[in-house]
Amino acid sequence: MKTARIIYNGDLRTTAEHIRSGKTIITDAPPDNHGKGEAFSPTDLVASAFVSCMMTVMGIVAHRDGMDMGQLSGEVEKVMADNPRRISALHVVLTFQGHSLSDKQRDILERTAIACPVARSLHPDIAINLRFEYQPSH
Repeated sequence: MKTARIIYNGDLRTTAEHIRSGKTIITDAPPDNHGKGEAFSPTDLVASAFVSCMMTVMGIVAHRDGMDMGQLSGEVEKVMADNPRRISALHVVLTFQGHSLSDKQRDILERTAIACPVARSLHPDIAINLRFEYQPSH
């Protein structure tokens, strides 16, 4: 089964439809590449997919092993390079708030995150700077 159907709308904008769910995502070229920047750019989606993938696989492991991750959030900064235009670095912070994770559980989740499918799909020249922050419950 196909994953998505993408339509070019003109003006450097696309609409991608997830075939199974019917949900859509709009992309725009960023202002530094002739676009309006009114939505995620395709490379923004790559950066966001990386963080979403790490969080998803950590959630799977936490659920499977009965870990309390608390509230998990993430932020990503994408750095672009030229000649050729590409993602050169991703700076990621994953924050666990109100968790009850042991040091061993933290290690398991961190190793799970860096082995996620998107991480394994990124070009090895992309610098990955990943920081985990833990704010335990009181």
